Amino acid sequence: MAVYTYFGGMDGLWKALRQEGFTRLAAQLAAVKMSADPVRDLAALGAAYLANALENPDLYRVMFDTGFDLEDTSAADETLDCLVRAIDRAKTNSRFHDEVDPLELATQSWTIGHGLASLVATGPLPHQALTHGVPMLTALFTSAGDQPGRCRQSVERGWGRIFPATPGSRDRSDRP
Repeated sequence: MAVYTYFGGMDGLWKALRQEGFTRLAAQLAAVKMSADPVRDLAALGAAYLANALENPDLYRVMFDTGFDLEDTSAADETLDCLVRAIDRAKTNSRFHDEVDPLELATQSWTIGHGLASLVATGPLPHQALTHGVPMLTALFTSAGDQPGRCRQSVERGWGRIFPATPGSRDRSDRP
C-alpha cells in the first residue's frame, strides 16, 4: 500500500513506470557514440533501442501502455528526435535523397526496431531473429537513397556495436 500511496494510486504508479522507461531509453540512446557515418549511427541507435528492450522487457511493455499519460514527454520525444538528427546528417552527407522526410524515415526505422523488440523481448521469436534487423534497415535506408553495398556495411557496423554475433556485423572502426 505504501507504494500506491507514494505514487497517488495505481494510475500514478503506471505513469511513473512509463516515464522511467522512456528516461532510461533516452539515456541509452544518448550513450551511443556518433561517428562520421550517419547510417552506421542510425543502425547503432536501433540496436541500442533493442538492447534497452531486451534488458528491461517488463518496463518496455509498460512504456507503450498508452492508457496512462507521461508526466513529461521530453524523454519520449528525444528518442525519436535523435533518429531525426541522424537522418538529417545522412541527408547532409548525401547518403539519403534531399526529398526524404526525416521524421517519416525515423518513424519507419523505429517501427522496425519496435517490431523486433516486441517479438524478441516480449514475444515468441528467439534472440537470433535480431539478425533480421540488418537486411530490413538496409532495405529501408537504400530506399531512402543510400548505395546498397555501402549501406549494408554501415548498417552491419552499427548493429554490431550492440549485437556482435550478427553475421558480418563487427564494427572494427568508426570510419565510414
